[in-house]
Amino acid sequence: QMPGTARHDREMITQAKKKLSKTTDPLERLRLQCLAKGSAGIKGLGRAFRIIDCNNSRTLDFNEFLRGLHHYALLINKEEAQEIFRIFDKDSSGTIDFDEFLITLRPPMSNARKEIIMQAFQKLDKTGDGVITIDDLREVYNVKCHPKYQNGDWTEDEVFRAFLDNFDSPYDKDGRVTTEEFMNYYAGVSASIDTDIYFIIMMKNAWKL
Repeated sequence: QMPGTARHDREMITQAKKKLSKTTDPLERLRLQCLAKGSAGIKGLGRAFRIIDCNNSRTLDFNEFLRGLHHYALLINKEEAQEIFRIFDKDSSGTIDFDEFLITLRPPMSNARKEIIMQAFQKLDKTGDGVITIDDLREVYNVKCHPKYQNGDWTEDEVFRAFLDNFDSPYDKDGRVTTEEFMNYYAGVSASIDTDIYFIIMMKNAWKL
C-alpha cells in the first residue's frame, strides 16, 4: 500500500554518489548531493531554507542561501554557491525565490513519467481540487488491513495522515499533498530508475493504474 520503496532509495543514493565524482557543473553537484541523502533529500534542503527564512518571505539573500547549504551539510564552496545563486537571481535583486530554486533542483523527468505521476495523483484526488486530503483517501483506501489499525495503535485518520506525511513537505506537514509535493517526491524516486518503461510499470503496480 505504500508506493516508493527503500530499494529505489538505495539505488538512487548509490548512483548519485557515483555521478558526483564525475560532474563539474555546480548545480548538478548540488542536486546529486541532495539525492545522495535519499528521495526526500531535496525536500530536506527546503526545510533548511525554511528555518533560515525567519520572516517567511520565501526568498533568501546570498548569505542566507550559503548558510542553508552548509546547515544541510552540503559540500560546496563560496564560488560555486555564488555561481548557482547568480543563475537564479535573474533580476539581479540580490535575493532568490527558494521554491523556484527547489523546483529547478528537482531531477528532470520525461513527459511519460510526469503523465503517470499525474494519473496516480488524480486517482487519489477524488474531489479533483488539486490537493490530496484524508477525505480523498477515505474513498480510495480501506485501512482495515493496516497492521497499526488492526492492533489499535492508530485510528483510521492516523493511518491516512501517516500516508500523506510521506509525500508532504517535511517542514510543512499540513495533511494536504499538492501536485507539486507529489511530483517532488516522485522526482526523487524517478532519479534511481533508468528507463521510463520500468518507472511506468512500477507506478502502475503501486497505484493499480
